[in-house]
Amino acid sequence: MAADSVTWLTATEISGRVRSGNLDPQAVVRAHLQRIADLDPRVHAYVAVDRAARAGSGALAGVTVAVKDTQPVAGLPWTCGSLRWRDRVAEVDGPPVQRARAAGAAVLGKTNTPELAAAVGTTNELFPDTENPWRAGFTPGGSSGGSGAAVAAGLCTIAFGDDMGGSIRIPASVNGVAGLRPSPGRVPTETPDPTRLSVRGPIARSVLDLRLAFEVMTAEPAPRMRPRRVRVAVIESSTAPIDPACRDAVLRAAEALGAAGHTVTQVGGWDPEPFARAYQVIRPVSVSTQPGEPAEYGAAVRELIAEGRRTSGRDYVAAVAAGLTAAERVQALLDEHDCILTPTLGLLPMAIAQVPAFLKPGWDSYTQFVLPVSFAGLPAISVPAGLVGGLPVGVQLAGRYRHEWRLFELAAELEAAPGFGFQVPPGFA
Repeated sequence: MAADSVTWLTATEISGRVRSGNLDPQAVVRAHLQRIADLDPRVHAYVAVDRAARAGSGALAGVTVAVKDTQPVAGLPWTCGSLRWRDRVAEVDGPPVQRARAAGAAVLGKTNTPELAAAVGTTNELFPDTENPWRAGFTPGGSSGGSGAAVAAGLCTIAFGDDMGGSIRIPASVNGVAGLRPSPGRVPTETPDPTRLSVRGPIARSVLDLRLAFEVMTAEPAPRMRPRRVRVAVIESSTAPIDPACRDAVLRAAEALGAAGHTVTQVGGWDPEPFARAYQVIRPVSVSTQPGEPAEYGAAVRELIAEGRRTSGRDYVAAVAAGLTAAERVQALLDEHDCILTPTLGLLPMAIAQVPAFLKPGWDSYTQFVLPVSFAGLPAISVPAGLVGGLPVGVQLAGRYRHEWRLFELAAELEAAPGFGFQVPPGFA
């Protein structure tokens, strides 16, 4: 098998071929390392590569993993895209990386992130801007943009990211891949998040790969489940501006699920404004606990840190309460439905220079569907929904708390419908 064809295998395919003796697991690692050397100068997905990466044995033998630079990988840089941490090297693996290695995965390296993961693009003052494999000069989203770009460009099998206000689902959508935001508490972390908004999860080229990665990250085997028809609440409009192509994607997804026998019902009342207002208080406070003075950090987060340190405890608690109160309306949709279907984003992929500044005007239109789901504490999957003007668009499926296994089932069904699922970006085949 040619090296290029090996690099596009899914984790599920690799696992099956390795078990049957038809694939050398280290051959996949070698192929991806060569592909990174050849193609990553076009994308800048990686900030560090382990040229000595080795496949192990287990369920993920031969599967290659890229890890967002917010998460520690022993012996590799752990910068979080920040000037403050430019010389830091991790001493131990984070829990998801430990579990991936134990399952036989080869960890190829670290992927780029905006400083302290505080942006919806992937630029910082340490490394070159990460670009979208679909179009040079366009954003791969953020903050797990390096992970999303690496998966889309075939520079790894799966990637790990984290998602507080959409940071897995945003890059999944704009790179045309699949991304899972798990329920809070499902995937362990070495760094507790007091907001309970941030979670770690996988990005992959198929929903089945998300499920396999989730099994490993949670150390929970997938249960046997009988297929069933579900009730889907469809959100195709909002109080914030939405690009017509994003709306069209969700209507196509609703039609596909309806044709498959599911009950789809359009519902209204989606109001992202309370979530945006709450997050504009919570997110600066969440980075304000970083050590040192604001001046030690890059320009992108310096003021965020200072703003967070100026925020009173009273204002912070009020913002958390407001966000959680607004989330009750999102959670209530699941009283009479099994799943919520929305566009992943309110805007299409854009040039790097046009990416809205974090927490500033335009950012709230971009994140209007992902942020409310974060506050509601729901698991969600972004599924590729085709191309618009040669650039990817995605749709989001959100399910009940800790009901990831049912969500995988529905997402895989949608992924298999005409017009959905991963496509190879031009020039990367």
